[in-house]
Amino acid sequence: MGSTESTSSGRTAAARDRDGEGRARNARPRDGLGRPLPYGAPGVPRQPEGVVRRPEESVAEAQRLLDEGKPFHAHEVFEDAWKSGPREERELWRGLAQLAVGLTHAARGNATGGARLLRRGAGAAEAWAAEAGGGRRPHGIDLSGVIAWARNLAAEVEAGAPVDAGARAPRLRGTVS
Repeated sequence: MGSTESTSSGRTAAARDRDGEGRARNARPRDGLGRPLPYGAPGVPRQPEGVVRRPEESVAEAQRLLDEGKPFHAHEVFEDAWKSGPREERELWRGLAQLAVGLTHAARGNATGGARLLRRGAGAAEAWAAEAGGGRRPHGIDLSGVIAWARNLAAEVEAGAPVDAGARAPRLRGTVS
């Protein structure tokens, strides 16, 4: 595909922010919930992709982003852990990434998608815990508390409750004293 070939929208491939092989570069600015903003608008700095962190660092960074009302960005951290972590933990991190995306959709006003992803993530985390031996706190994560949070929030979202992402962020390591 040449860079001058036009797309269905009539823009050239070069105008669509693609690399030389046609893949999206995703350089468009985004807001705190990951929604695209117009080119040139000030956006929220994106999370770098492909960062390999220790699990405890992933949990701490994701919690910081969740507390700041940036679940879309927290999802990127969980996704990095999912892709770079040990095979036996991939479903745990995938479930946590789905929970963050569920919170993102709920905060954007997408009740159906938000509730669905919150439940899917809770189910994935629960299945991982059952397979891994139940009552563990992997990397300090209060997994049963996070699962309960997700299911409760999914029910509230379906009932029409608006969601402030920062105010409704889960406590990954349990309650703060």
